[in-house]
Amino acid sequence: QVQLVESGGGLVQAGGSLRLSCAASGRTFSTYAMGWFRQAPGKAREYVARINWSDGSTYYQDSVKGRFTISRDAAKNTVFLQMNSLKPEDTAVYYCAAAPRVVGATPRYEYWGQGTQVTVSS
Repeated sequence: QVQLVESGGGLVQAGGSLRLSCAASGRTFSTYAMGWFRQAPGKAREYVARINWSDGSTYYQDSVKGRFTISRDAAKNTVFLQMNSLKPEDTAVYYCAAAPRVVGATPRYEYWGQGTQVTVSS
């Protein structure tokens, strides 16, 4: 089992920045990748970014490329999401997730945090 706890959400004006953190505990040694997802009111949850735990390679949804940066502190089992140039459409609950394995080229996210609210005002 892996436990995930997010923090760092809040209210920010458009153009501002926030940094989300996700602390992992438990069987973290078996993690293949960590990801950030978000869910806006009335919409489906969507993928935001991912980092592969072994080599730190990163991947992003097109709408956040150049604005968001995912990173990790392997020693502290923590993953971060630095969000710059925030837009009102970034408003959502942001979730951290851990994938202990990959099927083909797709990480299988099996563990989820409780979510943290990010609200961007115009």
